[in-house]
Amino acid sequence: MATLRTLRKLCQQAHHQACSLHVSATRQEAVVISGRKLARQIREEARADVEDWVASGNRRPHLSVVLVGSDPASHSYVLNKTRAAADVGISSETILKPSNISEEELLDLVHKLNLDHRVDGLLVQLPLPEHIDERRVCNAVCPDKDVDGFHVVNVGRMCLDQSTMLPATPWGVWEIIKRTGIPTLGKNVVVAGRSKNVGMPIAMLLHTDGRHERPGGDATVTISHRYTPKEQLRQHTKIADIVVAAAGIPNLITADMIKEGAAVIDVGINRIQDPLTGKNRLVGDVDFEGVRQKASFITPVPGGVGPMTVAMLMKNTIKAAKNMLLTPPERVRMVASS
Repeated sequence: MATLRTLRKLCQQAHHQACSLHVSATRQEAVVISGRKLARQIREEARADVEDWVASGNRRPHLSVVLVGSDPASHSYVLNKTRAAADVGISSETILKPSNISEEELLDLVHKLNLDHRVDGLLVQLPLPEHIDERRVCNAVCPDKDVDGFHVVNVGRMCLDQSTMLPATPWGVWEIIKRTGIPTLGKNVVVAGRSKNVGMPIAMLLHTDGRHERPGGDATVTISHRYTPKEQLRQHTKIADIVVAAAGIPNLITADMIKEGAAVIDVGINRIQDPLTGKNRLVGDVDFEGVRQKASFITPVPGGVGPMTVAMLMKNTIKAAKNMLLTPPERVRMVASS
């Protein structure tokens, strides 16, 4: 009998250990954040906002998109934007221009759209042909219509923690973090990539004061770039609570660089050739399968940050419509001519 009781006790202990191991393994695998699901929520909010706006007697918001050249990726992105606009009740138009358009001709078009009272939101799809100065074009868009958030005035207001048009991709990343419940206050964050349209704004949103007009994340943020040695980057990511990969380098962030339980947001969009099929496929900057075994949260590519970018653009267009109602026409003319 004593032997039987001993065997039964050993079996119970073994069962308990097996259950513990199963729970540990489950906890180690990251929750995959569905950007598509979050984007649907935001688009539903935008749709309700548009209907309330129109029901109050206001004109339906209108988005104008200028598309230069025939780059397939740019055409695909613009199509996604205009489809999303139709879905939430925003009217839109795509103005196609050839790749040999001169910089002055493009600036003249932007000027006309700035002055058109029917246009609430305006964006010029990037990248532009090499002979055109992108910064000059971005700064030509009226700040109140600048739904990309690229005008120097909007960038400056963002850096000063003031309410403004936020760049759609960084704002999408910020919304993913907030809506998923990932804590940022006092946390260590690494942003891999320092581009002025993505990496830098993400760092600004995450590190700035949560008590200000445009609340930030109150995190301690480290920014890496092309000249950051890989080993130095690893030292930073291994102590990071959140890693945002936005460098445009496939497999830049691997499992050995991530601490257990970190949240990983993959902003990268890279087209690579699949070695098995020979076809091109989209991947991010993160080794998804490896990192998901250690992280607490992770975004996929595709289906992560991408849909959020388009959703936040819709939010900006609604904001632009409200801006235009409050903006005197003489101010629009003054800004457009400056």
